[in-house]
Amino acid sequence: MTIIVKNKETLQFDDFTFNSCIGKKGLTNCKIEGDKKTPKGIFSLGDLYYRKDRVTKPLTKLKCLAIKKNMGWCNDTNNKKNYNKLITINKNVKHEKLFRKDYKYDFVIPINYNTKNTKLGKGSAIFLHLSKNLRPTAGCVGLKKKDFLILLKLINKKTKIKIF
Repeated sequence: MTIIVKNKETLQFDDFTFNSCIGKKGLTNCKIEGDKKTPKGIFSLGDLYYRKDRVTKPLTKLKCLAIKKNMGWCNDTNNKKNYNKLITINKNVKHEKLFRKDYKYDFVIPINYNTKNTKLGKGSAIFLHLSKNLRPTAGCVGLKKKDFLILLKLINKKTKIKIF
């Protein structure tokens, strides 16, 4: 089964349709780091990361990993080794912090965009994450918490996401 991001405000999976949000500047076939666009394509999904200090481990077939304070996602275009990968935070490496003060990454699933044969500067940290108000993101796909929890019950490690 495939999650389909139909347009900037609709995500569909099987018989379920959810309100969603995407990058502030829309969709693109030519993603560039920091352009606030969501990449088009069909991608696999990563593991579910969650804040166990705020939420309980959800019902899902995905592998679940608790977010620790020192976890980050490398978005440093000068770091070939770690670009677009989970890292232990290091002040010398630019990164997206996973242990956030806000709620957005209480549940977060990496979208496997630019993860194999990673190209520096072609975009990193593209996630499926929470959004209370469905305002445009920096390039991710956002869902309301209740919808995210429903989706988690339906998907598994073979599920793909199609963004077009």
